[in-house]
Amino acid sequence: MSSSNYDSACLPDLLPLYYRRLFPFSQYYRWLNYGGVQKNYFQNREFSFTLKDDIYVRYQSFSTQTELEKEMQKMNPYKIDIGAIYSHRPNQHNTVKSGTFQALEKELVFDIDMTDYDDVRSCCSAADICCKCWTLMTIAIHILDRALREDFGFQHLLWVYSGRRGVHCWVCDEAARKLSVAARSAVAEYLSLVKGGEETLKKVVLTDPIHPFIRESLAVVERYFPRYALQEQDILGRKESVDKVLALMPEDILFTICSGAKKKTLGQYFEKEIMLQYCYPRLDVNVSKGVNHLLKSPFSVHPKTGRISVPMDLKELETFDPFAVPTISQICEELDRPRTEEEKSEDTKEKENEKDAAERRKIRDYKRTSLAKYVKYFDQFLEKMARSWKGELLKKSDLQKDF
Repeated sequence: MSSSNYDSACLPDLLPLYYRRLFPFSQYYRWLNYGGVQKNYFQNREFSFTLKDDIYVRYQSFSTQTELEKEMQKMNPYKIDIGAIYSHRPNQHNTVKSGTFQALEKELVFDIDMTDYDDVRSCCSAADICCKCWTLMTIAIHILDRALREDFGFQHLLWVYSGRRGVHCWVCDEAARKLSVAARSAVAEYLSLVKGGEETLKKVVLTDPIHPFIRESLAVVERYFPRYALQEQDILGRKESVDKVLALMPEDILFTICSGAKKKTLGQYFEKEIMLQYCYPRLDVNVSKGVNHLLKSPFSVHPKTGRISVPMDLKELETFDPFAVPTISQICEELDRPRTEEEKSEDTKEKENEKDAAERRKIRDYKRTSLAKYVKYFDQFLEKMARSWKGELLKKSDLQKDF
């Protein structure tokens, strides 16, 4: 099977191999357990599985990494979603007294989907993407990552390619996980500039003075706008697209352009508003607001494209190519390559010392595939977070000593 020609009909055969030999369970558990700082944090987390023929199984929960592994290897989900940490174990939600089963915490999440940009891209539409419109995702990540770090002070941001046409951001700081619905809504509203549905023509309106956050965002947009909008989308090259731009210009500006009169202050920011409407991130605010909202898990497989939903390294953001992200068929194929002499030698050592051999074999398995570099990004993210967990655990132990 050619790795580039993914066939969804082969998914039932590939998923068991993926979950048995390639899925990074150790890192995955380490992430969602958050260092064990809070009791029952992993155990009270909801997982949702979409199985073959769109069978949807909610409120799954697991006590240990081993339990999670066994269940995923038994069910071989087509898609994995992650939900909130609840007051009780989600798999026991039917036994809990009515009204007491509550979503308590979850990462602050953002979902940016290319379909929301269909009115400002001419290269593709709906679920299709290309390297021209992918620039919109690059802009979105630059703007949101800066704002979340510098304006809100968050540090632990995991950016993940969805596997098809968008990106997700998981803000994993403890302060972010504890945010109320009202606070999440406030953050999402702060970051939202493009407002209104299909019937709204002008979706960005700036007021004087321009907020510092908008100025910072404009600096990013202005860097990409000439190449993205003027060259790649050619927004001034066809009558239809020129009319769209003109429709966003205030009447007084159109009049002054036509008459040669001095520009009035009424539409003083019209150029900036047009640039933002074409390039500013378009957030699905509802995904960010709800504590109990489910979001597709990192390392889940996209059933339509076969691509793995992988963590992104922002140091390589400019060169990130969604079409270079490995498919499940590609990485399973890579596993079949003949072993090197070094790998054969390690196999012999493992037979002599069976303890932890299965885990080491799995690590070596994904390292033999194109998935390796994305697991490495995930590892680096976890290392940074682990330092803050250690700090929290030290604080707790110091407090206990004081008592």
